Amino acid sequence: MFVFCFFFFLLFFVKKVLYSKLALSRVQRSKSKIIVTKMEHLPQEVVSNILSRLPSRELLKCKFVCKSWFNFITDPHFISNYYVFYNNLIYSQNQEENLLVIRRPFISGIKTYISLLSWSFNDPKTHVSSSLLNLPDGYDSDHKYWTEIMGPCNGIYFLQGNPNLMMNPSLRQFKALPESHLTDLNLNYSLTDFAGFGLDPKTNDYKVVVLRDIWLKKTDERQKGHWTAELYSLNSNSWRKLENAALPLPIEISGSSSRVYTYVNYCTHWWGYVDKYGNIEDVVLAFNMVDESFRKIKVPKIGYSRSSGECFKTLAPLNETNTIGAIVYPVRGNEKCFDVWVMKDYWDEGSWIKQYSVGPVPMISKFIGFYGSSGFLFKDKNEKLVFYEPEYENIKDLQVCGKHDSIRAVRYMESLVLLQRGKESSQHCFSCRLVPDHILNQNE
Repeated sequence: MFVFCFFFFLLFFVKKVLYSKLALSRVQRSKSKIIVTKMEHLPQEVVSNILSRLPSRELLKCKFVCKSWFNFITDPHFISNYYVFYNNLIYSQNQEENLLVIRRPFISGIKTYISLLSWSFNDPKTHVSSSLLNLPDGYDSDHKYWTEIMGPCNGIYFLQGNPNLMMNPSLRQFKALPESHLTDLNLNYSLTDFAGFGLDPKTNDYKVVVLRDIWLKKTDERQKGHWTAELYSLNSNSWRKLENAALPLPIEISGSSSRVYTYVNYCTHWWGYVDKYGNIEDVVLAFNMVDESFRKIKVPKIGYSRSSGECFKTLAPLNETNTIGAIVYPVRGNEKCFDVWVMKDYWDEGSWIKQYSVGPVPMISKFIGFYGSSGFLFKDKNEKLVFYEPEYENIKDLQVCGKHDSIRAVRYMESLVLLQRGKESSQHCFSCRLVPDHILNQNE
């Protein structure tokens, strides 16, 4: 009991230090200096445990308390541990769930809203709170839009659209990626592109890979090979062509089956297929962020177990087992069951099995993603986002709607990772703020 009280007594004083250092009183500064001096004599493990309980934005302010705290908080090892510790702590203490959501809530217009959604398991009425990320002028307009959100990758997210963005929403920081000019648009054009996002741990570099299908303007035909791969590096803030990372052609990519962020073993993935003289074979295309190579993973014939009708297949990560899976469900029907297929050994493409089924779930249209180890995110018939717990057969209306199949949702995680690299000026990154969501639970 004494250790418990002492621990939280220290946490109280850390917060006091934070605010007293920002005050102008000479007396307060003198007191805070004494507190900091005492903190510096504590074991490093204790200091880490105390500081890791602060939200990321508050913790960044602590960098300016003293030099030792600056070195401690900016240490890569502490940043990595904080990401795991703090997010697990928030969940276990508050039983609070947090989502980062993009959506176009109105039929007219393509403006995309980015919101932070929160609710508690302890709330029997499932009260949902939502705040909008208010971007500065120039980014908050009807001409700016995003179609996909990828992450979290150590708390960093990638938004694909106009423009492409990287974002750390917990620090209210985002960065617009430069445009790629690698494809000669005078001779070619692209109808579709598919993006992947992840981290290269060897260089601590966050990367975006984009696959574009190339068509010749002169003949309106697909170029031989018809795919080109481009890579963005946050460290260099630039794009380059992946000349040596040969795509395992021929292959087609299914955009509708690749909308769930599937980043496993430092590889990003897309669902695809190969047409061998009219015989369609499903495959998964993987891109390794470390060695920048592609890999084609064979998939067995996966069909919906309860009927032979048309079905959706959606690629998804199985983070608890560090592998990939596929969610299979019927296109039609007011009630749907979902088959969960898993590649048990990520490096053995012959290890695919049907692991379990979920449902029937009423009034569900599409699978949006997993949440945690047992939660499912779905879009219902009215294009609203819902959360489903198979264990309790509990469906929760999350009160946000996205028209034209625009709603996407991923887990929100606090992070200390900054988007500035090296000596890069902070002018390359922009800040945003949270404002009340005035369109929550609204329909046009």
